[in-house]
Amino acid sequence: MFLTKDNKIKWNWLKWGTCITAVLVISGILWFDKPLYLFLRNFDCGLWRVFNVVFDAKMWIIVAAVVLLVFYIKKIIKVKPRFRNEKNKFSLIVFGRDFIAKTHNSYAFFVLASVLAASVVGKILKIVIGRMRPVFFEALDKTGFVPFSTDWAFNSMPSGHTFASFAGLIMLGLLAPRIKWVTWTLAIIIGISRVCIGAHWPSDVIFGAFIGMVAADLVKAGLKYYGTEFTK
Repeated sequence: MFLTKDNKIKWNWLKWGTCITAVLVISGILWFDKPLYLFLRNFDCGLWRVFNVVFDAKMWIIVAAVVLLVFYIKKIIKVKPRFRNEKNKFSLIVFGRDFIAKTHNSYAFFVLASVLAASVVGKILKIVIGRMRPVFFEALDKTGFVPFSTDWAFNSMPSGHTFASFAGLIMLGLLAPRIKWVTWTLAIIIGISRVCIGAHWPSDVIFGAFIGMVAADLVKAGLKYYGTEFTK
């Protein structure tokens, strides 16, 4: 969304996106969060419980790391050893900079970097903001903020599943434009599902989606700037 075809950040778009997101988040807190939350709760179903497990931030990181490890091992197996002298001593160049660079060109590396970036920023914001989860509203008709709390119950904003899924899926869409409509659609559905099951407020999801999108764009732009290419 904030990235050109030649992998440069559209800074003006990013500024406007930040302002619009801020307005939506504040409007949600002050106005539309409660009515929209109560409406979406009517669409709770078992599938969203599956999404809750599959698209957790930790699952994104674990799966991407495992895929990258497999890719790395395959590269080690396929690489032709180089020799330093006539005695056929194995050269350390195999594990050197050139080889490492080759393992960084997989989809998994881009996705892992994107999800990690979004997760670090998102986790810090969760603790700093300290928003009460909707469970307090449903059980006690209470909402509010408890800043700098590490308790899950007060870490509602932004949505972790949403920023991780947007970071991973938007990155996949950037790397494979033909499936972009699928990745975007799935990311949006995941975000909505977080409200449907009562885990987050709508503004939590909006904020998480923005973090994920920005993380994907910045990571791809940064990696491309340093010359990292990708393959399947």
